[in-house]
Amino acid sequence: MSASDQDTPAAETEETEETEETAQAEETEQADELDELDATESPAEGLTPKQARRLRVAAASVLLVALAVVLVIRLASRTSVLVVGVYGLAMILCGIVIELSRNGRTRLGTWLLAGGLLTALALDWLVLP
Repeated sequence: MSASDQDTPAAETEETEETEETAQAEETEQADELDELDATESPAEGLTPKQARRLRVAAASVLLVALAVVLVIRLASRTSVLVVGVYGLAMILCGIVIELSRNGRTRLGTWLLAGGLLTALALDWLVLP
């Protein structure tokens, strides 16, 4: 095998990564353009989609920090794999909600955040000692 044959997969991987980044940037630009169109069509009816996304990202970020603090407090009082599991999954869920909101899926993110946090609280109350 020649050296040029060995470089081909690496070059394809770099091209694929660049293509994915470009596609993601284009999707974000398209979502922003749609937000601007929506904002001009519906005057003063609640939040604009861009504001809703920012609000959900901020809410999920605050909850992520709060869950981290509660995890540290719970681990200080009682070390358990279940504690790490429940609060770790809730923190991962907050990260997923942040990413969904950044990509324009605010309703889905809201439902996941509410359902996931209620589930985490129920597991904390019912399962954890």
